[in-house]
Amino acid sequence: MSDVQSKLAQLKATAEKQLTACGVSSIDQEKLDTYVNSLKTMVDNQDATLVAGADPSELETVRRNFVEKKLGVTDKEQAMAAIESVVEKMSEFKMKSRPAFYYLVSEALA
Repeated sequence: MSDVQSKLAQLKATAEKQLTACGVSSIDQEKLDTYVNSLKTMVDNQDATLVAGADPSELETVRRNFVEKKLGVTDKEQAMAAIESVVEKMSEFKMKSRPAFYYLVSEALA
């Protein structure tokens, strides 16, 4: 297994643990793989693999680059409500896994 594949596997394992701790009983592995693999080129940048839930500019970036561009949700209030609910749901984690965060946001908006 290459170094990148090993890091992606670790990233996925962390995301699975966080999702399970947040009450997700049946994880859609295909969806999670999509979010993990989207970080393939940034896997060495720990900052890129985490979400800073207390940083308003980070949450705005998630809204703009993930919710709006990837999920197609343009209603800013709806998007931010979903993001804030995920921040609250993941509050026990100091280091929030980006794939787990994206997964939960997509579920909140489904």
